[in-house]
Amino acid sequence: MSKSSVETIQTRDGRKFLLNTPEEDARVTAAAMADPNARPLTDAEWEAVRPRIRIGRPPCDAPRKAPVTLRLDVDVLEELKASGHGWQARVNNALREWLKTRSA
Repeated sequence: MSKSSVETIQTRDGRKFLLNTPEEDARVTAAAMADPNARPLTDAEWEAVRPRIRIGRPPCDAPRKAPVTLRLDVDVLEELKASGHGWQARVNNALREWLKTRSA
């Protein structure tokens, strides 16, 4: 196979990946179809297993949160961060609960 006939794709960061030829794709598909434990998923099956979680910033119509600068004691901050992923949301919820106890 000549170097010019090899198809590649390039990622945004510059990495290049070789693409399979149609013959290679046919061999892989035939082998997968012959193995009941490696059968390719149908479009409907892919749709059923597709993640439903949205990663990243929430949509614009979601309740907004404002960035703040808050000075905390170092030991308090370390304990909060040590509680794991989501510590900021837990602090937000704790503050919300505290506000509920305050009289208007």
